[in-house]
Amino acid sequence: MKKIAFLTTIALGLLLTASCDSYLDINQDPNSPSEENMTPDILMPAAEMNLAGSYGDFLRITGGYYAQHYTQAFGTSNFLDFSQFTMSATRSSSTYTQLNGRALKNLTTICDLAEKNEEWGSYLAAKTLRAFIYQVLVDCYGEVPYSEAFSGKTSPKYDEGKDIYAGVLQELDEALEKAQAGDRVATNFLFPDENAAKWIQFANALKLKLLMREYDVADDAPAKVKALIEEGNFPTEDVAYAGCWKDETGSFSPFYAEEFTSAWGSDQENVVANLAIIGTMLQKDANDDVIYEDPRLGAFFEKNATGAYTGGISGTNFSTSNAYKSTYWCRPVASYDMPVYLITVSEIEFFIAEYYARQNNATEAEAHYNAAIEASCASAGVDGAEDVIAQFPYTQAKWQECIGISKWIALAGTNNFEAWCEARRLNYPAFGTVQGSQMYNLKDDSSYKPQLYKPGTLYTPIQVDDKVGPNQILERWIYPESSSARNGNSPEFPGYTVPIFWGK
Repeated sequence: MKKIAFLTTIALGLLLTASCDSYLDINQDPNSPSEENMTPDILMPAAEMNLAGSYGDFLRITGGYYAQHYTQAFGTSNFLDFSQFTMSATRSSSTYTQLNGRALKNLTTICDLAEKNEEWGSYLAAKTLRAFIYQVLVDCYGEVPYSEAFSGKTSPKYDEGKDIYAGVLQELDEALEKAQAGDRVATNFLFPDENAAKWIQFANALKLKLLMREYDVADDAPAKVKALIEEGNFPTEDVAYAGCWKDETGSFSPFYAEEFTSAWGSDQENVVANLAIIGTMLQKDANDDVIYEDPRLGAFFEKNATGAYTGGISGTNFSTSNAYKSTYWCRPVASYDMPVYLITVSEIEFFIAEYYARQNNATEAEAHYNAAIEASCASAGVDGAEDVIAQFPYTQAKWQECIGISKWIALAGTNNFEAWCEARRLNYPAFGTVQGSQMYNLKDDSSYKPQLYKPGTLYTPIQVDDKVGPNQILERWIYPESSSARNGNSPEFPGYTVPIFWGK
């Protein structure tokens, strides 16, 4: 991947673009500033770019493949293993290093400096991003070093995911108690020139996500969610790294830089739309006539060379095909300034809808479910939310299915990683009865039968990792080599089909 070069350049390039002299000298590594320059204003933007570069690229791509938003383009193989529901110990190592060894390390230092100087706005911001990253790591690996991380120990213990969730929730509560809306926040890209008010809202939204994710396994989650919703102090706009990207090498939005430029020496195209998401957003009858087209489809995916929406099948790159070349498949919509979404208003509304559904309050659940779809359409810049709601109406008796499928669709254009997480937790979309090998057999182009796909379902890839098997989503990643190979306390990997603590 081109990610390592990208992250190094983006962290330095955007930092200097934002303020040529105020952060660091051009010869100073932003991840290792000199001691006299070690301030939250220096460290925060560098930590943010490590987060945005990983979350907006590798985690978007892998989440897209595992959630079956994406699949592999004709004749290329960069991400074919993801298309086959595979993750090796080496594949995620650089991303783990970016998030743990750089972003978390800098954020932990910011917390220490801000606490010492009673800069509670900066303290809250760093704690919030720190909690966000730990949530991501737990949702990938299940267990990672937390309580002994950055303590100087060469082999910190791996903490259980439930303990890490509890720990970062406590950290967020403590930071929220200290911060006031008017407090100054260190220079940052997420909410530039803002005080702590929006960071408080973001922290509340992150708490909501963490608590809803562990709702079935944490006894105190329902009461805490109830209190958060009653307080109602959530973001009113999508929380995203937006407006900080430029149309020049080193300043592109991460996914665009990876997949849509040749800035790093390769113009290979890998990511194309998956039949699962295309077949759900564009539904046809037996005569191949369109009976439903989601208004967000054109905002999420480009048409192919013939002006049609088509989706490939997980588990193959169609390398033996004479008909299904690169131009046959749709590509995701991307631009140099595309946002890196951390959490959207739509996600927040879906979580609130789920809470009310669990309380058997169908009226409130439906209202927030509809609001989630409306917010998704607003983020996509399209009208027609009422058509989506009519196609995917809320039903209290099937709340898990309704929310799971509609959230999966909404996240296809904003946050593919979260789609993978939520599919594992809600168990929707579920696997249908048709497998990938029934829709294409690799030997004969005439075997391609997308009409067999049932909208709103997942399917077993044509070729799937035998350690995952049929009708099974990849539940977790193997521990990264950059951590496990150097840590004598690395636990034995439980297996790719063992759920994260919140999925058990």
